[in-house]
Amino acid sequence: MEISEHNLSWSDFQKVEMRVGTILKVEHFKEAKKPALKLEIDFGEFGIKRSSAQITELYESEELIGKQVIAVLNFPPKQIATMMSECLVLAAVDSEVGTSLLSPEHRIVNGTRIS
Repeated sequence: MEISEHNLSWSDFQKVEMRVGTILKVEHFKEAKKPALKLEIDFGEFGIKRSSAQITELYESEELIGKQVIAVLNFPPKQIATMMSECLVLAAVDSEVGTSLLSPEHRIVNGTRIS
């Protein structure tokens, strides 16, 4: 299976600001069309950002507090229902299992760049 006919250059990849952050706050996103959670994530020197994530199949709100995740920080903000999403949290999406967040194996300083 071919991944894509549009290959990225190394310089294209370097433009993507993927960083490590720690989830500080989680709320159920009642206004979202599909089941989702609102996340507040600390990215160290890059600040605290908000995001929405459709991860309710595999995660409970309480277990996410303190979890480190990987997110893209340099997409423009996006309105999702009643909130403005400021970053894109990365996850593996499996239609049978659910959506699994990407996270570092060891504790990393918030804001560390993924390369």
